Amino acid sequence: MSGRPMPCSPQEIGALFLFEKLEPEQLGRLCAAGRVELFQPGPVYTEGDPATCFYVMIEGTVVLSRRVAGDDVEVTRTSQPGVYSGAMQAYLGDRVRQAYNNSMRVTEPTRFFVLPADTFADIMQDWFPMAVHLLEGLFFGSKNTQAAIGQRERLLALGSLSAGLTHELNNPAAAAVRATSTLRERVAKMRHKLAIIAESPFSREQLAGLIEIQERTAERVAKALTLSPLEASDREDALTDWLEDHGCDNGWQLAPTFVQAGLDVDWLEQVAAAVDEEILPNSIGWLNYTVETELLMNEIEDSTTRISHLVDAAKQYSQLDRAPYRVVDVHELLDSTLLMLSGKIGQDITVVKEYDRTVPAVPGYPAELNQVWTNLIDNAVCAMKDGDGDSGGERGTLTVRTALDHDQLLVEFRDTGSGIAPEIKDRIFDPFFTTKPVGQGTGLGLDISWRIVVNKHHGSMRVESVPGDTRFQVLLPLTAEASETTVETV
Repeated sequence: MSGRPMPCSPQEIGALFLFEKLEPEQLGRLCAAGRVELFQPGPVYTEGDPATCFYVMIEGTVVLSRRVAGDDVEVTRTSQPGVYSGAMQAYLGDRVRQAYNNSMRVTEPTRFFVLPADTFADIMQDWFPMAVHLLEGLFFGSKNTQAAIGQRERLLALGSLSAGLTHELNNPAAAAVRATSTLRERVAKMRHKLAIIAESPFSREQLAGLIEIQERTAERVAKALTLSPLEASDREDALTDWLEDHGCDNGWQLAPTFVQAGLDVDWLEQVAAAVDEEILPNSIGWLNYTVETELLMNEIEDSTTRISHLVDAAKQYSQLDRAPYRVVDVHELLDSTLLMLSGKIGQDITVVKEYDRTVPAVPGYPAELNQVWTNLIDNAVCAMKDGDGDSGGERGTLTVRTALDHDQLLVEFRDTGSGIAPEIKDRIFDPFFTTKPVGQGTGLGLDISWRIVVNKHHGSMRVESVPGDTRFQVLLPLTAEASETTVETV
């Protein structure tokens, strides 16, 4: 939007704090190269448009806003003469994208001194070469530092995830190895017991009946229900008494295995009816190996399934086989992140999922959204644990909630930690700001999360906190911005 041209007075612009130290010749050059324009209430420039001009307000009222999730959020409103905005990085040239990083509008007739961006860059280079070098160094140095520490933040998170994943994989892998070794031993004993039975005076009908009981036993093991400790103890006592009454001297060793397999006295009576009394103990022992074998195979299946789920979660978390930008189900991303971080969350923290499964999938960068979830969950866990890594004997609760919030998807992380002090609440998204002890945080986790959500996904982040109830909320648009032209749906 262009304003109405007006005369430029060197004395008037020289009274502005930005130019008050300039010489008369310099003020004359500014008036000759720039112009004064009067803008009526309305927009002056729009965020994202090419930054063509540098604006200094002479009189009036300006409002600066940033676009968040498709809405313009006011960040500054002032009537102070001399405030400036626009192409403030023109002196960096084409080394950075020259676009307005906010929108500016005026609420009353307002006069600006307007300087073309290329002229502003030339004047800066001519008049303040040392300042330009210092500003360039500050800009690019800060950018490089932030990128380097941001990379380190990712590596630290990756290291933590790798340690947690290794720990989670080690448990089922070790269980599978132990179960396989025990299974080999039990199968060998089963062969030995079968040889003993074969040498016994079994009739063909008795052997067929015993094999039929073996098959039904395996089926009962697969369908066994979990008993309460009291129920299991009562059944073990009953089975032990029955086995001892029928000549099984090691009944107290067999009973727990039978109870775990869902077997009871009625089942033992069926076995006793199928074979002669003198070979009943060997028959019970043979069937015990059958039960143990089935239980061990169940354990191996559970362990390998657990490993498979962990590998799938790692694959889902890293998104190595997916398009970088696609339509995603946030619940899949949240579940994979929670599983990857389960080792760090630990047993002292209860995870509650309040998912609204009716919410639609959203367009986004899944790997980067997983990084947001990781940062927010990590912060929540740290808030609920002390520096020694435990929760002081009290169980914390992490609640992950999804819901539809008007035309946006809400993902909320709620923890029962100590909360965020009001005096630092406005600073938590600042780069390098951290409340963690020295060496335990870079202060970029929330800054990175903010940039991923706001800048890359055109969403928003907000936080509400009181002691015992802190909520980080991520809002994501349900539809892609027009600039995103390729979205893969899976």
